[in-house]
Amino acid sequence: MKNIIAFAGTNSKKSINKELATYASSFVEDVKVNILDLNDFELPLYGIDYEVDHGIPDNAHKFLDAIKSSDGIILSLAEHNGAYSTAFKNLFDWMSRIDGKLWSEKPMLLMATSPGGRGGVTVLEIAKGRFGYMGGNVVADFSFPSFYDNFSDGKITDETLNSDLKNKVVSFQKTL
Repeated sequence: MKNIIAFAGTNSKKSINKELATYASSFVEDVKVNILDLNDFELPLYGIDYEVDHGIPDNAHKFLDAIKSSDGIILSLAEHNGAYSTAFKNLFDWMSRIDGKLWSEKPMLLMATSPGGRGGVTVLEIAKGRFGYMGGNVVADFSFPSFYDNFSDGKITDETLNSDLKNKVVSFQKTL
């Protein structure tokens, strides 16, 4: 059986991006889904001096192992000031010190959501522009606007947006 990982690019304990990643993963059929939480992979702030003195932390290796042992990735990025959250960028930096092609060409459904009407589109554009250089294989992407207006009781309430997400998940699943 194929297995995928799903996670949010944030360490927020009440992450709307984790809710979206979890919801999207529920549409992937006949796969084992492992929902990851960045809080389970705490890391010191990346710095070359720390790396020289202490090496690369085990949690960076563990997260990278989860990527490498998966058949696909569902990732929903939080947007902080138009870019990645610090927690995600830090994990990304640590993993890149182990393997510059850290995404390992795994098929990826890349998403973002926010309370605002743009739905994290800026961070999506940054990620789509960068991930390809790091072994990323973004096969579908989805920007989900106005989270609190369009998501309730664990699901997307706007039928057009819900249908769009389901189509993106189908595209993603075809590549597994």
